[in-house]
Amino acid sequence: MNIPEYESYHEKKSHFDADFPYNTYLCSIPLDFIQVPLHWHDEFEFIYVKKGTGTVTVDFIDYTVHAEQVVIILPGRLHAISQIPGESMEYENIIFHPILLESSGEDHSYQQFIKPFFEFRFDCPVVLNKNDSAYTTVRASLDRNDNIGKSFPAGYPLALKGNLFSLFFALYTVCSDRHCSNSGRKNIEKLKSVIKHVELHYASHMSISDMASLAGFSESHFMKFFKQTMGTSFTTYLNEYRLTMATRLLLQSDETVLAIAQMVGFDNLSYFNRAFKKKYGITPSSYRNSVLLS
Repeated sequence: MNIPEYESYHEKKSHFDADFPYNTYLCSIPLDFIQVPLHWHDEFEFIYVKKGTGTVTVDFIDYTVHAEQVVIILPGRLHAISQIPGESMEYENIIFHPILLESSGEDHSYQQFIKPFFEFRFDCPVVLNKNDSAYTTVRASLDRNDNIGKSFPAGYPLALKGNLFSLFFALYTVCSDRHCSNSGRKNIEKLKSVIKHVELHYASHMSISDMASLAGFSESHFMKFFKQTMGTSFTTYLNEYRLTMATRLLLQSDETVLAIAQMVGFDNLSYFNRAFKKKYGITPSSYRNSVLLS
């Protein structure tokens, strides 16, 4: 699910003007979708958990998160959101582009205090808890921006940006003296082109040869490297991604199961049904009915 698609899907849930590069999406797992598959983008993202519990994965590390915690996703980080079996989670997705905080011309404050966050120079915490020093300011800043989205007072972008600067000041005081080792980022960077290609073209045919070339590897090296880094084969990863997209379409569209199978890249309906049942323990039709009737 790429960012344009994600924003289109949540368009009616966004609090803010589509022309302003700051959006808040209200989400629920599993009512909206079982999971948001692994992806990355150039925007900042905050996952503000409102109710329940779930799993957020950032750069292959799983974090169990609970109500009132705030997850910080820096630009360029691989991340995913998934359901814990038997649990549900309601959260806000706050997504905004770094350009929102940059002034025209030479902006030394942006270069010195903001840009290091998305160049991985700071070891910024992924999950903020109540006892973290930056937590109160970060949460209050996000809450104030939520309130702005309820009334849109004249000049609201100024207030919104001001709250973001307060938020980053709090994070900077915590993170500026904590430098990233970046020891594992080389592997991540090598796979980001493949992850993005799957995100944008999961319904199309993809060969191991094409993906190996995209990553700059031989086929044998790519298969070994992908499995070592991702913990699964590329073929399995691609099918899992397609099945995740199928669950979203089953809940959010009236298309037939056959049409949905084809839309996510499965040419054989029987194979799609078997793969879906193996992953979710239920057929696509039963999944659609069980969730929509619950």
